[in-house]
Amino acid sequence: MAAPCRVPQLLRGSFRRFSGVTASARSFSGDGKTHFGFETVPEEEKAKRVYKVFENVAQKYDVMNDAMSLGVHRLWKDALLHVMHPQPGARLLDVAGGTGDIAFRFLEYVRSQQERRERRAARSMQTQSWQDISSSYGTEGEDGPRESRAVVCDINKEMLKVGKQKADSTGTSAGLSWVVGDAEELPFDDNQFDIYTIAFGIRNVTHIDQALQEALRVLKPGGRFLCLEFSKVTNPVLARLYDAYSFQMIPVLGEVIAGDWKSYQYLVESIRRFPDQEEFKQMIEDTGFYCAQFHNLTGGVVALHSGFKL
Repeated sequence: MAAPCRVPQLLRGSFRRFSGVTASARSFSGDGKTHFGFETVPEEEKAKRVYKVFENVAQKYDVMNDAMSLGVHRLWKDALLHVMHPQPGARLLDVAGGTGDIAFRFLEYVRSQQERRERRAARSMQTQSWQDISSSYGTEGEDGPRESRAVVCDINKEMLKVGKQKADSTGTSAGLSWVVGDAEELPFDDNQFDIYTIAFGIRNVTHIDQALQEALRVLKPGGRFLCLEFSKVTNPVLARLYDAYSFQMIPVLGEVIAGDWKSYQYLVESIRRFPDQEEFKQMIEDTGFYCAQFHNLTGGVVALHSGFKL
């Protein structure tokens, strides 16, 4: 849930960064092992296996998202944009952005914000004196508003390929860039972006703490980190129903729709290995983000975490 911004707690967290992250997140460090779903695998093997999972599911990824969540994933992503509330001129980096859902929503949102501003300006012109109108013509367009841009960064070329195809088919390529890159070693300079998002991707990263450090590095001072991820269901009854649906239905849907049981079995298992809401919030604070907080969606099935770089 949301919590007030407390700077002193982050000062405490900044010292923790040098001693590591939370216990469950560092449980495999030191012996070169990590988890791939419920399996324990060498760290270098996880990245290859995760790549293969998303390579296999790329063509059916969007269809499966609708089938698995009964379309609710669209509401979760809309909630992310509502909390983000980007303004015209903002620069977004969407990591593990694959098929472009967040980037498309971002560009549509800032376009609507720009149109709203223009309507307000047009209304205000109706009540201005002729001197005000004359002076506004003299300055209009000298610099102009900075164009909003979204960069979709994903390690998987097949996912990016699907995203580009969607952009071309819908005519939404303007303001979009597609970059192959690793969340743990982003191919961008420091202090480049106003907003960093990662939706349903960070649990697939081998070193979550390293991905968080990279997010902090590429954000501008004042920039915002936003992460949408499956989390821990808070209601015991809902938790039992959710577990039954996840393990008994989602792999079956994967087999029927995408012809791939194993990939969706991994996706279900990976959710259970991800830190819960409070633990992940602590990791965000320990990285160096201020005002870290989270909002539960659908009873904690998904959590939206955020923090600011100061």
